[in-house]
Amino acid sequence: MLNIFDSIIPSTGITPLVFIILVLISLVLGVIISLIHTYKNDYTRSFIMTLAILPAIVCVVILMVNGNIGAGVAVAGAFSLVRFRSAPGTAKEIGAIFAAMGVGLIIGMGYIGYAALFTALIGPAILFFARLAPGENKTNRKLLKITIPETLDYSDVFEEILDQYTSSHKLNQVRTSNMGSLFKLSYEIVLADSALEKEFIDKLRIRNGNLEISLSEYQIQNTEQL
Repeated sequence: MLNIFDSIIPSTGITPLVFIILVLISLVLGVIISLIHTYKNDYTRSFIMTLAILPAIVCVVILMVNGNIGAGVAVAGAFSLVRFRSAPGTAKEIGAIFAAMGVGLIIGMGYIGYAALFTALIGPAILFFARLAPGENKTNRKLLKITIPETLDYSDVFEEILDQYTSSHKLNQVRTSNMGSLFKLSYEIVLADSALEKEFIDKLRIRNGNLEISLSEYQIQNTEQL
């Protein structure tokens, strides 16, 4: 009787049939992990696609290394270069990547049963914690851009208003404009009450001298670098 918790890789080496089976199963489990990650998380389509195929990539690498220490070190060095060519992700994204790599590693060693068991255990855990801490209300999550004169100290000039009208806020970017005579501030905010949006903007206009203010839906920026 076949034990699914035993490695299906023959002692004589990898066969084309075993290779195809392992890659297909890793793709299926990768899709499951990527779908789990979409629950109550912000994500880009490219990240979900990458998460789905990552177990298959890791699986193939492990199959090809096949106990060769030198090749393993070379592959680890090659993968480490990806860190310097990619934008940093959130803690949730990093966790999802490690989960996908773990599945690929297990399948690459031929243990289909353990890979499926790991997915069955880690999947509900991710869903549970996402449900436990759903995060911010996306409908009130906004991108706030404020233009101020260079003479105005932006470090705390809007803190009182932001504390009053938002449940959270973070200054993401500061840049100069108009030959340095203006500063443009970019905030990521979560409005405490969307009904007070106009009142919130009016208060900001008083502080910034009625210069340009923009409030829009917050969109995840695709900051991937080629």
